[in-house]
Amino acid sequence: MIKISPLSTAFDIAKKISFHQKKSYTNIIVKLSIIATAISVAAIILTLSLVNGFQESIANKVFSFWGHIRIESVNGTPLRKNDAVVNALINSSQQQIKSITPFISQSTVISFKQDIEGIVALGVNADDPVPFLVQGKKLTPSKDSIMKEIIISDAIAKKLNIPLNEHIKLYFLNGTSVQQRKFKVVGFYHSGMQDYDQQYVMIDILSLYQLRNNITEVDGYTVNLKDVEQIDEQKDAIQAQLPDNWVSTTIPNYYPQIFDWIGVQTINRNVAITIMLMIAMVNLITCLFILMLERVSMIGTLTAMGASNGFIRQVFIYQASIICWSGIILGSILGLGLSLLQQYFGLIQLDETAYFIKTLPIKIVPTQIVIILLGTAVISYISFLLPTLWIKRISPAAAIRFD
Repeated sequence: MIKISPLSTAFDIAKKISFHQKKSYTNIIVKLSIIATAISVAAIILTLSLVNGFQESIANKVFSFWGHIRIESVNGTPLRKNDAVVNALINSSQQQIKSITPFISQSTVISFKQDIEGIVALGVNADDPVPFLVQGKKLTPSKDSIMKEIIISDAIAKKLNIPLNEHIKLYFLNGTSVQQRKFKVVGFYHSGMQDYDQQYVMIDILSLYQLRNNITEVDGYTVNLKDVEQIDEQKDAIQAQLPDNWVSTTIPNYYPQIFDWIGVQTINRNVAITIMLMIAMVNLITCLFILMLERVSMIGTLTAMGASNGFIRQVFIYQASIICWSGIILGSILGLGLSLLQQYFGLIQLDETAYFIKTLPIKIVPTQIVIILLGTAVISYISFLLPTLWIKRISPAAAIRFD
């Protein structure tokens, strides 16, 4: 029997019955509950980190290729270049727009030796960085280069057996005639997205101007933002300043199939977190019921000695709190540790053809972790109240005789 000295508190009793009982199953129950809570918390942290990293990695791949917002004509016809509009958009964006660059795309056929393949030539500014460049160098502007240059994907290079620095031919349909252009392969890119890698090559936009014999028209403009979170606001602000027949579209709306798929991961994440929280709650409630059942005689003794139901309830709430916070702390260490291991060492590899990425990405958001930990604690404390309501139903005399 526990002696309650004047200095004894509910917390002291909770610690004593949690960790200093030799002839009972309390220690085993407490340790199992701590382990179960830790696993639940670690699973939640891992789920958040994995989904955050996966969504950001895929979205950034698409944004790196196409920018954040695209400006085109309403009916799909070429736009007449308008530097005044571009400058006005940049100046009025409150430094939210990083760059606005024109682009042209042209269907073509690439030929190397006896092999040919239908592709799309994407005209870009030679001075801009090349996304996903894995070998070689970026384009040299056409006006500074004797030989026109091209960057192709490693997938096309492998399919047609094209080595770096080799010369290839592109055949363009211009009206009713076919025009041939010779290019030197100066780089390979690899985005990991098969629809892009097997379809697009990059050449200097000046080459397509020359092909079309028109330097005043482009297919559209690519807008790159400094903060992707502002994409919808900036899209509306841009649209308000565009001329008639010009329309701005966010890339997530332009490629909904990819971003809808990314959005589904949020639903999966929320379902997984809900399940883990429910498991943690059931575990703690069950544990507390078992601990209270084992301590029925102690409850009766404390009640007979004049302890209030509130005091006895505090004993078990403190005991459950010890279990809860021990599990949360251990789970946090485990979850963050595994996340950091994956982030720095890339232990888990993925099928790039299915997921667009080779290594499972990780993104740890500190505010999310704090919210999850505090939320788990709050939900746990609320769940603790249910078992402790049983205390007032216990008769002291019956409880003392309980075996």
